[in-house]
Amino acid sequence: MTTTVAPATAPFRFFDVHVVRTRRLGPSLMRITFGGERLDALACGGRDQRFKLFLPQPHQDRPVFHDTGDGWYAAWRAQDPAERAVMRSYTIREQRPHAGEFDVDFALHGAEPGAAVTAGGPASRWAAGARPGDRLTVLAPVVEDNGGVDFRPPTGTDWILITGDETALPAIAGILSWLSPGTRAAVWIEVDHEDDRQQLPTFADAEVTWLVRDRAAAGSGEPVLDALRAAELPGGTPYAWVAGEAGTVKAVRRHLVRERGFDRRAVKFTGYWRRGATEEDLIAELTAGTAPDED
Repeated sequence: MTTTVAPATAPFRFFDVHVVRTRRLGPSLMRITFGGERLDALACGGRDQRFKLFLPQPHQDRPVFHDTGDGWYAAWRAQDPAERAVMRSYTIREQRPHAGEFDVDFALHGAEPGAAVTAGGPASRWAAGARPGDRLTVLAPVVEDNGGVDFRPPTGTDWILITGDETALPAIAGILSWLSPGTRAAVWIEVDHEDDRQQLPTFADAEVTWLVRDRAAAGSGEPVLDALRAAELPGGTPYAWVAGEAGTVKAVRRHLVRERGFDRRAVKFTGYWRRGATEEDLIAELTAGTAPDED
């Protein structure tokens, strides 16, 4: 199995980009293609490559920054929240350097066209209404081997376990397309609608299970966790990649470590979002050192 050693630093650079085109992938998912100058310098590491996306406030035509140098984060935090760019983390779904483009898939979280203006979060609402020419800024990698790639199975891994919801679907698709031929993978993906299911090309020997939420039974169970508990997992040394809603991610990790005996160092887990919390809430918790324990 191919493995990659994490670099000591994660060099990223700001890029001004604009919307080139949009395409609806399903009831809950929108693909937006971005273009811009100097995008040949953007070096996506593939797999679950994440980057920072900055949206303008509703009254602005582009994000406003006071500093895009090494002190950008402190300057961004110090800005008036009514003027400060809305920051979100996303996955680069696909990059086409020759065309100066890259794709990002957005989960709309209820902000589908025609929904109430308060539905979903700022990024979901923006994506639902995005039009060619809309401008924003991204903080993206300029080297392929960068700290924004988390999927790194160690030497000696026999098989891969992957779980996620629609917010993790772009990363899961990138991981599956990256896996070497013959790699054994067991994948569970939770989505809101049957039509959110996608073709996920891969050379791996992957078994993908789609879990469509039962809206009538919402809140009465955890589809991914329930499916895992009932699953017969392969033998050998596993590596797990778990992403999606933070509460579900935490429960899945505990199940794998405590009930399945996974080495906790072989479980990469990431909360992409949390019920009842905005990314601003999560950033504030991290800054203050009050983020919930994930062990």
